[in-house]
Amino acid sequence: MKINATEIRVGMIIEHKDDLWEILKTNHVKPGKGGAFAQVEMKSLNKNTKLNERFRSSETIEKASLEELKYNFLYKDENDFYFMNPETFDQINLNKSIVGEKGKLLSENLEVSINFHNEKPLNINLPNQIICKIETTDAAIKGQTVSSSYKPATLENGLNIQVPPFIESGDTVIIDTRTMEYIKKV
Repeated sequence: MKINATEIRVGMIIEHKDDLWEILKTNHVKPGKGGAFAQVEMKSLNKNTKLNERFRSSETIEKASLEELKYNFLYKDENDFYFMNPETFDQINLNKSIVGEKGKLLSENLEVSINFHNEKPLNINLPNQIICKIETTDAAIKGQTVSSSYKPATLENGLNIQVPPFIESGDTVIIDTRTMEYIKKV
């Protein structure tokens, strides 16, 4: 399916230079002189390489035709993550290289979307927000301004994020799975 270069979004998978690419970052630029363009950082799903590409806004890009299926996370072992289709009860295992850092956010029975291209699993998409518990965080320094200061915190799953000063160890928070950033306290 052809899309305009201005429609490129983070997480989208496109076909470019005879490969499948996942969009990591995109920046739409309209310079004072010349035409607008999209500066895109993308990662190859087959070769695991990165590429920075500039697409003019008038260009069309081929969006990969993917089949997206819902699965529930079951468990993980040393090399693989195991998922089950809640309708057919078919099980699938994905290598840690496909799941990546998102694997730390998986919890039992969490519903995820797995994208398939020609019946081969490419990547997983988590829900946009996940509830996590703060394991450790530094004490807030009195007198810091609340608006701009954040402090480091470690979640139960081992991920490190930045949280506002009023968050303490043991608090439950909601984080954005796309940016790995704190959203709010529960």
